[in-house]
Amino acid sequence: MKIHEYQAKALLRKYGVAVPRGEMAETREQAEAVAKSLFAAAVNRVVVKAQIHAGGRGKGGGVKVAQSVEEATAIAGKILGMTLVTHQTGPEGRLVRRVLIEETLPIEKELYAGIVIDRGEAKPVFMASAAGGMEIEQIAAENPAAIFKEYVEPGMGLEAFQARKLVFQLGLGSQHLPEAVRFMTGLYRAFRETDASLLEINPFGSCPDGRLFALDAKINFDDNALFRHPEIREMRDLAEEDPLEVEASKYNLNYIRLEGNVGCMVNGAGLAMATMDIIKHAGGMPANFLDVGGGANAEQVTHAFAILLGDKHVKAVLINIFGGILRVDTLARGVVEASRKTNIQLPIVLRLEGTNVAAGREILRDSGLNLIVADTMQDAAEKVVAAAGSR
Repeated sequence: MKIHEYQAKALLRKYGVAVPRGEMAETREQAEAVAKSLFAAAVNRVVVKAQIHAGGRGKGGGVKVAQSVEEATAIAGKILGMTLVTHQTGPEGRLVRRVLIEETLPIEKELYAGIVIDRGEAKPVFMASAAGGMEIEQIAAENPAAIFKEYVEPGMGLEAFQARKLVFQLGLGSQHLPEAVRFMTGLYRAFRETDASLLEINPFGSCPDGRLFALDAKINFDDNALFRHPEIREMRDLAEEDPLEVEASKYNLNYIRLEGNVGCMVNGAGLAMATMDIIKHAGGMPANFLDVGGGANAEQVTHAFAILLGDKHVKAVLINIFGGILRVDTLARGVVEASRKTNIQLPIVLRLEGTNVAAGREILRDSGLNLIVADTMQDAAEKVVAAAGSR
């Protein structure tokens, strides 16, 4: 689960991580009130930042600096309601419903800090770089030596000596040392105690007087741990998520929308990945990743089918099932039920193997529906790509 920058900064404050003064606004009037309160507090300039779940906001025109209340209000009025297009949103962009208005600070250096789980090491890794403000992927590709790493023992947390080591590697002066150690250990506590899967501060800024501030903040959370954090679950912004993915989550379906025209329904993540690969190999493009899971029932299959058909780009559907826990006859009943309910006109190709496969094929054969049954994955991929290309 993702949250907005303003939410991430509010969370970081609780862990002693310094962030600029500011507030979120959803209307022009709220933005004006926030700007007035900041300028009344002897702030010389403010920055107005669009709040969407995507990076690259500045390049897309979603981050602007204002010198007065009037200018801040006017900027907020233009950004609110705009469709912001960045390299992460895709060409369709995202509608801006909120802005964050906060003070600017006398920043001396812009740096990077991030924490993720290194699955190879089975440990969290704290990363830092002096190249703040740049995409970490770009830094890793062009100059990997510029990224400093400290692996964290889960039972110990980020040690003070590790934080000091990172401070010196970043080239911060001794005047920053006490504050930087507090800053970094606070970041790690926030990461650990909220069950985050990613915490990224890009950039964090150092001031000449030794203060450090999180100028931006991105936090993603492990969905499987949200039951422990109802207050974080309340931060979820469904408007920022794909409606079909939101619908799938209601039924415990693993669905991710892609850019192709071949809808896929598969049981098991590994088989789903292999199915997408073989569709590409056959010259097609998958429209989604959809794993109904090993224990899906007929109702879940029906909902999965409806979600597939909710994507107007889908021209044909491939159902690839290896029946183990999910029996093939259960899947077949779900497909027949969903086909009749939706009066589907799209070609449906099925490749079925496993438990009760004979009974499943009989259900499909007796349904009277125009379903295409394939013998192998390769055969299924070729048939569904051909079917999609003919529409």
